[in-house]
Amino acid sequence: MGKMTSVLLLATLLLTACGNSGANGKTAEDTNTTNNTPTAAATQSAETTAPSPEVTASPTPEASADGGTTGSNNTASKDEASAEIPLLYHMNKNYDIVPNKETTNKKVVLLTFDDGPKDAEMINPLMDVLDKHQAKAIFFVNGYRVKAHPELLELIHNRGGIIGNHSWDHIVLKDKSYTEVKKQIEDVQNAVKEIIGEAPQFFRPPHGAGGDVGKKISAENGMLYMTWSNGSLDWEMKEKETGKTDKLIKNVTDQLHSGSNILMHELPWTVEALDKLLTTLEGKGYSFVDPRSIELKMR
Repeated sequence: MGKMTSVLLLATLLLTACGNSGANGKTAEDTNTTNNTPTAAATQSAETTAPSPEVTASPTPEASADGGTTGSNNTASKDEASAEIPLLYHMNKNYDIVPNKETTNKKVVLLTFDDGPKDAEMINPLMDVLDKHQAKAIFFVNGYRVKAHPELLELIHNRGGIIGNHSWDHIVLKDKSYTEVKKQIEDVQNAVKEIIGEAPQFFRPPHGAGGDVGKKISAENGMLYMTWSNGSLDWEMKEKETGKTDKLIKNVTDQLHSGSNILMHELPWTVEALDKLLTTLEGKGYSFVDPRSIELKMR
């Protein structure tokens, strides 16, 4: 009897041990599964709900001025960067840039370059200088040049340049018919939009002569019409002429005033002078207005 009792007790103990071992094994597996499940869910949630950088970031002008690739994400990023820039300035009838509020810095200049796009060997160093000084500029392009070299338009755009309309053929518009002026302006709008996904918002007539028709068609296309209020006279300089850098800087500084709308061109000597010019302007207490902060209506 004592032996039977001992055998039964031993059997009971063995069964209990096996049961606990199985339970512990199952609990470990369940714990492991439970620990893994929230991690996977959290990862999926993060991937699903975390907005993309283009949505959450509020890109500064510098951030969007890099040499990024083209595409829908890049365009969206640029559009959002634009949307984040408040309209702080407007243009007056003298084509100067004027702050909307007295508290806004009035000691600014607008940088503009006409008659491009011409050559990547000039565009890239020019953009390098603008980046160095955290400056933005309007590049007023001609349609026939855009047609010949759409990749140069993309280069300017991708590096943060603001594209402006300078007519298709760079002809004097003021004496032309409404139909001809409309074609000269709107063909550029269409060509630029097809290449970079957005049409220009600024128009400068060749030779500063757009006439009332040019102003009207510019307004019909939602563009701000402008000539300039400070000419560098770089277009009058000759290749073999000496001292062009100093002459260009003197031309600008002699006319310098708050809100100066500075006219320059995509020319080798202008590219060469640009760093020194911008350094000189900064030394005089001027900063560079972002064109996207300017209202599109003169007042």
